[in-house]
Amino acid sequence: MAEARVATGVAGLAAAVWLTGTTFVALVVLYFVGFDQGATSVFGSSTVVHEFVHDARHLLGFPCH
Repeated sequence: MAEARVATGVAGLAAAVWLTGTTFVALVVLYFVGFDQGATSVFGSSTVVHEFVHDARHLLGFPCH
């Protein structure tokens, strides 16, 4: 019985780690696609990321002009 609880706890911990990692990656992608426009860019005044994801921004409904 105790072994089942440990196995369930380990599975729950693994699920929490995957959920946290997936959420972090999704937020980073959302930032680069939706909010990186030069003024708030982590790359300074470069618009390389903005231009790279420009069509995806419009496809997802983000205004950029």
